[in-house]
Amino acid sequence: MECVDTRGQIVIPIFYHVDPSDVRKQKGKYGEAFSKHKRENKHKVESWREALKKAGNLSGWVINETENSYEAKCIKEIVDKISNRLPTLTTNVNKNLIGIEARLRDLKSKLKIGSDGVRIVGIWGVGGGGKTTLASAAYAELSHQFEAHCLLQNIREESNKHGLKKLQKKFLKLVLKTKDIKVGSELEGRSMIERKLCGKRCLVVLDDVDDVKQLEELAGAHDWFGEGSRIIITTRDEHLLTRHADKVYEVSLLSHDEAMELFRRHAYRNDKPIEDYEMLSEEVVSYAGGLPLALEVLGAFLYDKNKDEWKCALARLKDIPDDEVTKRLKISYDGLTPHEKVLFLDIACFFRGEDKDEAMKVLDACDLHPGIGIKVLVQKSLIKVSKKGRFKMHDLIEEMAHYIVRGEHPKNPEKHSRIWKEEDIAYFCDMGADAPPMETEVLLLYHAHPRLSDVVANMKKLRWIRLLGYPASSFPSNFQPKELGYLELRWSQQKELWHEYKHLPNLKILDLTRSSELIMTPDFDGLPCLERLILEYCSSLEEIHPSIGCHKRLVHVKMGFCGKLKMFPPIIHMEKLETLDLSFCKQLQQFPDIESNMDSLVTLDLRCTNIEIIPPSVGQFCTNLISFDLRCTNIEIIPPSVGQFCTKLVFFNVTNCRRLKRIEGIFHLLRSLKCRNLSYCAGLQYFHQDGLVSLNLPQFPRPLRGLDLSDCNLGDGDIPSGWVITDTENRYEAKCIKEIVNKNLIGIEARLRDLKSKLRIGLDGVRIVGIWGVGGGGKTTLASAAYAEISHQFEFHCLLENIPEESSKHVR
Repeated sequence: MECVDTRGQIVIPIFYHVDPSDVRKQKGKYGEAFSKHKRENKHKVESWREALKKAGNLSGWVINETENSYEAKCIKEIVDKISNRLPTLTTNVNKNLIGIEARLRDLKSKLKIGSDGVRIVGIWGVGGGGKTTLASAAYAELSHQFEAHCLLQNIREESNKHGLKKLQKKFLKLVLKTKDIKVGSELEGRSMIERKLCGKRCLVVLDDVDDVKQLEELAGAHDWFGEGSRIIITTRDEHLLTRHADKVYEVSLLSHDEAMELFRRHAYRNDKPIEDYEMLSEEVVSYAGGLPLALEVLGAFLYDKNKDEWKCALARLKDIPDDEVTKRLKISYDGLTPHEKVLFLDIACFFRGEDKDEAMKVLDACDLHPGIGIKVLVQKSLIKVSKKGRFKMHDLIEEMAHYIVRGEHPKNPEKHSRIWKEEDIAYFCDMGADAPPMETEVLLLYHAHPRLSDVVANMKKLRWIRLLGYPASSFPSNFQPKELGYLELRWSQQKELWHEYKHLPNLKILDLTRSSELIMTPDFDGLPCLERLILEYCSSLEEIHPSIGCHKRLVHVKMGFCGKLKMFPPIIHMEKLETLDLSFCKQLQQFPDIESNMDSLVTLDLRCTNIEIIPPSVGQFCTNLISFDLRCTNIEIIPPSVGQFCTKLVFFNVTNCRRLKRIEGIFHLLRSLKCRNLSYCAGLQYFHQDGLVSLNLPQFPRPLRGLDLSDCNLGDGDIPSGWVITDTENRYEAKCIKEIVNKNLIGIEARLRDLKSKLRIGLDGVRIVGIWGVGGGGKTTLASAAYAEISHQFEFHCLLENIPEESSKHVR
């Protein structure tokens, strides 16, 4: 009994032809024996009494003369009971598992064995990545510490074959170590699991879960299990763990050294000289990418092969992946919805290593709903997104995707849903108009073939196209892919996309960037769903079809650097347009009138154009404009409607508008304005505010954080007193504005440095410094500049201007 207290050992007493109460109370023969020994050794007898008292209070077996106490039957019960309490696995097995120690240590830290409460921990990762191995290793090491324990394997397969009711029955038999279990229904099974296990301290491993219903029927809640219980769940789908698990452990793949050790264990014979196979082994390990399943399968396959056979096998793997590895990896793919399968194959075939945000534009244009679909793929361990926002994927998963696309027709690319190999397209281009009808949904090529247009016309199921350097020929009349959502033809040599009208009802994005030969755009009436139009650097573009002005679905239009473009069509109905970029269209002389509300427009970029007039309709109809860029234009007047109606304007830039004379309107009421650049506007005469006051510089709103007035010929008195902000909470903003102004005042730096040397900021005592000079010589400007630069260093500050005038007007 001392070992119970000191070592935590388990004691199960057997009362053989003895009444437990006689043992507990030391009566009958026990009482006589204690009386006899008490005279000889009183101290020992007392310790014996205490030990027997404890033993008598324990639950055990009673064997006596009754009919229910046949010794053979009792002995069998005792053996079964003891066997069930002993560890079923030994930790020696774990010692042979490569890389298991560190992973097991991390898992146990999440399990928090010994702490109170019930804890559920999920093990999540890619198929074949070692989830089951890790869970089994934890079970082997920890199961003997629990009153009841169970390792329930292959739940996905078992539930599909036999249903959850039989799985519940198997679970109860394993955890209770009994065969006498009957489950009538799933509801009854749930009730039995909760009722029979809620008082037991359990260790349960639920392996390969792929459906939330499996968890609900086997481990529906924490309170189904007794205090101190631990539940381990392995799955490929992280989403299943979000509601049930307290912690999720993402199992890591093997390092290079671990992978090499595992492969050697399965691939090498004792008589095989390792050094002869070292380079070939490196190839296999690189191919497997740390995936334990692949290393074991390939190692076992190569075990009895010679060097030439190894080389042949490696060459074959590049075209035909191993069936067993692919089958295991494909389980996650098979669990996707049809939309998710399309999304996964697109990412695997075209976007590995690409920027996620850019890819999402394409995928969204094809109505694949990547916003939710990508998360599902990540949770199912099929893809990852790096910290830099790029798609990552295991080599073997990418290979599996290619294998799925090739399907049952690896030698017939016309039947493949996606084409990315140039040799496949070259094959069809050589056939020209004789090329067979194709099942292609996606086409991506970086080097176009001269006869590509004939081949593309045969691809009726295309969803998106990305081609660089498309040949000069226009798309033929029979090019009519109704499902096309994304068309990218950068560096195209075409003068026009297609002749006359073409109806593509699902096209959302059209990108013709750097199509230097393009002269005219297509008729946009045939593209009713178009949302993004990108024509940047189309240096020969002269004509935009007037239908663009009536397009109600366009959101982004980018036509920067179209050097020959002279006119943008009248804007009649473009209510969804958010961005209009016509920057660096240096021959663009006129911005069109706007004839209806454009409340969605937030960015209007007209910099480096030849525009002279901003129509008043810009301010009147673009009331939610946030960024308005007019740098390097020939405008002379900013109409009052901009300041009056564009109340949400944040950034306003008229840098280097050397002909600009007037900025009209109530700009000081633009509460959102934070950055205003007026540098190099040498012709600027005055702002006009409310028709009442003319000033070289106006009052600006408090949120203004940046103001550039360089090369604006400012002189003494040009900085109004109203710019000084004395609120301590706005001191930072005032300082920013004033510092920018100070840097643009000619000759101020040297004079300001001399003045500050006389002020001796930071020294004790009060110091009064005067600035003396001729009228108009810059006294006020210098004082204002000093105030702007150092006022934030003082608890209280004030700039009191125009004292002679003020004192003559008001009573002192």
